[in-house]
Amino acid sequence: MKETQLLKGVLEGCVLSIIADHEVYGYELVQILKSYGFTTIVAGTVYPLLQKLEKQKCIKSKTLPSRDGLDRKYFFITKEGLLSLQEFENQWKGLVNKVNQIVRSERTSIDEQRNKSC
Repeated sequence: MKETQLLKGVLEGCVLSIIADHEVYGYELVQILKSYGFTTIVAGTVYPLLQKLEKQKCIKSKTLPSRDGLDRKYFFITKEGLLSLQEFENQWKGLVNKVNQIVRSERTSIDEQRNKSC
């Protein structure tokens, strides 16, 4: 399975987490995600997600002047966004625990089978 398929389900939570930390504009958000190692993320993935989150009232945007010339659209988290982020974090922790249990269990089972055959 490709990382991009796995990421689709968690990108929204990652974006909310970054925006909860501080307001960002779209290009900056892409660069932050890349700095965390999500090198396959492109603006064409992030901008529609930002629009979706804004439509769901999880984030709000405000156009502000930029030192670099053109105005930029900055995104801020809302109360609804914070609640969604908290829900994501709870679901993520539960999912990670379940997956880790399976992976550990399978690894132990494989190791036991190897030891029996030796």
